[in-house]
Amino acid sequence: MRFLVTGAAGFIGSHLSGRLLSDGHEVVGLDGMTDYYDVGLKRERLAALEARPGFTGRVAMLEEPGAVMALMAEARPEIVIHLAAQAGVRYSLDHPASYVSSNLVGTFQVLEACRAHPVRHLLFASTSSAYGGNGSVPFHETDRAVSPLNIYAASKIAGEAMAHSYAHLWGIPTTAFRFFTVYGPGGRPDMAPSLFTKKILAGEPIEVFGHGEAVRDFTYIDDLVECIVRLCAVPPGGPGTAPVSEADTLSPVAPYRLVNIGGGHPVSVTAMIDAIEAALGLTAERILKPLPPGDVPRTEASIGLLRDLVGFVPATPIGPGIAAFVAWYRERAARLAA
Repeated sequence: MRFLVTGAAGFIGSHLSGRLLSDGHEVVGLDGMTDYYDVGLKRERLAALEARPGFTGRVAMLEEPGAVMALMAEARPEIVIHLAAQAGVRYSLDHPASYVSSNLVGTFQVLEACRAHPVRHLLFASTSSAYGGNGSVPFHETDRAVSPLNIYAASKIAGEAMAHSYAHLWGIPTTAFRFFTVYGPGGRPDMAPSLFTKKILAGEPIEVFGHGEAVRDFTYIDDLVECIVRLCAVPPGGPGTAPVSEADTLSPVAPYRLVNIGGGHPVSVTAMIDAIEAALGLTAERILKPLPPGDVPRTEASIGLLRDLVGFVPATPIGPGIAAFVAWYRERAARLAA
């Protein structure tokens, strides 16, 4: 089949695009190549994809009027996987406007393009941050998401609502998935594994927020990609369709479903740092600090619906997953230094 992947030069988008190509599909990858983090890393990912048969890369901003519409008209994808977004909780505290532009206006442009050029399935990346101030764990898809703690989470909740309205009005089969702390080889430089690894290798102390007691449902990148690929094959039906289980979030008025993608086995940030130290063979000097504004103390995914839909849930332990990330990080650092 033919796929359109937005954010194809990003961490998740590049892994997913590579997997789709390996499965024999055609992929049109759209990315704005923004400088939120190292554009050089994005160029490396995009170049690796462009070297493979079946991939076509396009550089454009989602929110640019007509950009996605024109690409949809040309490429005619059967499935759209919308990953592109302004990410990051802490960045949102100082740069809220970028989240409105990318995550609201950009998502609107994708939805309009799917309305004008119907697809078999639209898949939209949301975030576990949408659960916000919800005090009960694990987080269930049926929990009310009405207490976002930052503009990033708020923008993603708004994207979910917009996608549902388009699914209802225009019959676009839509799956929104909430990611839980994705990590692994190729991971973003602004995320904790990269930040900690860089500082430990440099002999610098690391700041550990939440005094190391914060807990995250870490999801290894290959497991996440496997879930997305399997979800592509199960678009939600319209009103009157039978739910797959009691845990199903299938909308009663639209071909729309919300699904968590996490492992359901959270670990502490301290355990994640321990794994980095073990992989590096080094010990970090840790400066313990309270959680900053916008962060939550614990995330944990309810994974019953994901298992019911695709028969698979993320299961890579933090130790091997972090070891694979550290190996990639060191290899890239050595290559850039050569």
